[in-house]
Amino acid sequence: MTDTDGHGPQVASDRVASIGPAGNAGRILCFGEMLLRLNPPEGEVLLQGPTLTVRPGGAEANVAVSLARYGAPTAMATVLPDNALGRGARDEVRKHGVDTSGVVFKPGRMGLYFMTPGAVRRPADVLYDRAGSAFVEHVDTAFDWPSLLAGVEWLHVSGVTPAVGPNGTRAAIQAVEAAERAGVKVSFDGNFRGKLWSEWAGDPPATLGRMLATASIAFADERDFALVLGRTFEDADPHQRRRLAAAAAFEAFPKLERICCTLRVQDSVADQALSAVMLTRDGQVDAAPIHMAGVIDRVGGGDAFASGVLFGVWSGWSNEESLAFGLAAAGLKHSVHGDFNLFTAADVRAAMDADGFDIKR
Repeated sequence: MTDTDGHGPQVASDRVASIGPAGNAGRILCFGEMLLRLNPPEGEVLLQGPTLTVRPGGAEANVAVSLARYGAPTAMATVLPDNALGRGARDEVRKHGVDTSGVVFKPGRMGLYFMTPGAVRRPADVLYDRAGSAFVEHVDTAFDWPSLLAGVEWLHVSGVTPAVGPNGTRAAIQAVEAAERAGVKVSFDGNFRGKLWSEWAGDPPATLGRMLATASIAFADERDFALVLGRTFEDADPHQRRRLAAAAAFEAFPKLERICCTLRVQDSVADQALSAVMLTRDGQVDAAPIHMAGVIDRVGGGDAFASGVLFGVWSGWSNEESLAFGLAAAGLKHSVHGDFNLFTAADVRAAMDADGFDIKR
């Protein structure tokens, strides 16, 4: 059963306007599992009280929602349970302008994760409950990739999908290799999930390496490349470690054009600074740190960064502008609860150009 009632994306840029709301040229397809996130109120640990807030999420869905809100024609491919939870999750991304015609409904359960928010010196903690979900059980047989990729310019995937089990690994490889055959560019976010990989006998270096081999842009840092390449990158300077890792990655993966990552400095859970770098075969671009006091929720910040950079690259912007837009988007995500980054391209632009924090009247 496939959802066929998708809403078209909002037209918010010259490129989107030239494509037209019914066109397929230049579409971005995000592929991965949607989850429901349950967390206690701020200041409480899990099950301290009787209340849990439920919100939709999932790395690739987070990216899809941001891209659609920016105005890019964006679609989501996932497997959801054929019940009220699955349909509700589908509706949550659809209301933001994501085309959900690539959502497939199958028997099974909804994937969940529980998050205890961090506070002061206590970091947030995640507990997954996604084994046996409809996605995990059916994802490797759910899609006709040549048909799904027709008219797609970019496929966005992450290292979460192969980590969920053998079916996820097969599906992730199927997706990126089908994209490679179809001439679709691949955007890959490392998103290494050690808790998920530890639950079964998978091979993260080999699997993530196969995915990276198809990628044009990778959202990854020296830890991701150390895992995949089986070597370490030693230097006291984190920026130099990333340059060393990027050089090795560019040598190992000829298709790779851009490597992007953030660097976070934390004084506490609520007081942080975030900077970013984009490395290419010709050099690097840096984005100056943004300081974030009073962080509300950092989950989804990396997805917000990836969506902002990808939107800039898709739009034909310079590397400098794309990186700055991605970092500003990541900063905004830290100001709202939930996985989704609920801002438009104009909001991100305003954050980039802000010269103060007065009330907008």
